[in-house]
Amino acid sequence: MTVEDDILRVARERLQNEAEAVQRVSRTIDATFIRAASVLLETTGKVFIGGSGTSGTVARRMAHIFAVTGTPAVAFSPMDSLHGSSGAIGAGDLVVLISNGGASEEVLQAAQITRDRGAFVLALTKSHETPLAQLADHSVVVSVEPGADIGGVIATGITIAQAAWGDALAEVLMRARGYTWREFMSTHPAGAVGQLDDLPEDLAPLRLPAAHAEAGPR
Repeated sequence: MTVEDDILRVARERLQNEAEAVQRVSRTIDATFIRAASVLLETTGKVFIGGSGTSGTVARRMAHIFAVTGTPAVAFSPMDSLHGSSGAIGAGDLVVLISNGGASEEVLQAAQITRDRGAFVLALTKSHETPLAQLADHSVVVSVEPGADIGGVIATGITIAQAAWGDALAEVLMRARGYTWREFMSTHPAGAVGQLDDLPEDLAPLRLPAAHAEAGPR
């Protein structure tokens, strides 16, 4: 074994572990995903997506992907929300809070303030038993094996899994809304994408059930 072999072995193992994290999401996705999609589709207010640390990075990406695919959304900071920005959230809004451990104090406080203001709280966390899941109106589980994260500590694989879950939700909502590529292009005139002349065929539509009709955990 050469030094180069060792480097490539470590890199390949990391990539394989993180690919498996996404595969785990595809195997464990369930009816709670469908209800999350239905609630988002029916929301007539604003959609906020937040998290702290690496979860905050996922939240910012998810909000962007949602907006790009026809579900207007903005990212917010749970910590900033405790310093007044929660005033932007009101009745009829929906707040997605991302926290793997589901116990960060600022996230829990943001969830409580959000609920007190009449908004719907959707938790994305590792278990339906976390404090965040228990506080939320609805929870969805995205979890990974310890090896998905570097040392089982650094949130690498889990954030990729959370982001992939958000991408799946964005496509389902895009199809359910009948959001067209021409609508997409109207908000994306820049970059190489904005210069496309030949657009793909619009995605086949999906019909989602009414949110209240879905059974399962909260």
